[in-house]
Amino acid sequence: MGIFLDSQISQNISTTGGTSIPLTAAGALFGTLGLNTAAAGPNLRIQFTASVALAATVAVAVPVTITIFRGVGPGAVLIYSATQSAPAVGAVAVLANSVFTVTGADHTPPNPGFLVYQAFISFTGLIALAPTRIGPESFNAAAYSD
Repeated sequence: MGIFLDSQISQNISTTGGTSIPLTAAGALFGTLGLNTAAAGPNLRIQFTASVALAATVAVAVPVTITIFRGVGPGAVLIYSATQSAPAVGAVAVLANSVFTVTGADHTPPNPGFLVYQAFISFTGLIALAPTRIGPESFNAAAYSD
């Protein structure tokens, strides 16, 4: 049975329509959190969920990627990446909203006693009109050990 160590939430935007930020291929940070893991045993694990709502006004599917990193800056380690296509809405450009949610884990990470995680969202491909982040946006994680 696992022992709960810590939990954090990074709630960037709480409501639909709370923002209107176009996605970029470079990626945008939408969540940062830190977990106290000082009391962890040898089998530390981190479980996380991230969610971003998007609006698209395009007639083709746009690949959107959520990436989760352990650490910050140049030394950050990519621990999770998932890509989903924003909805294609047909030949007529109409607005379509979608929520992109991922769930993952970082199993037995190095344990300096405090771990920082960051969540980013980006899109790939060459399109004239990128999907827009409309909210809500949320990133949460919990640390467990034996």
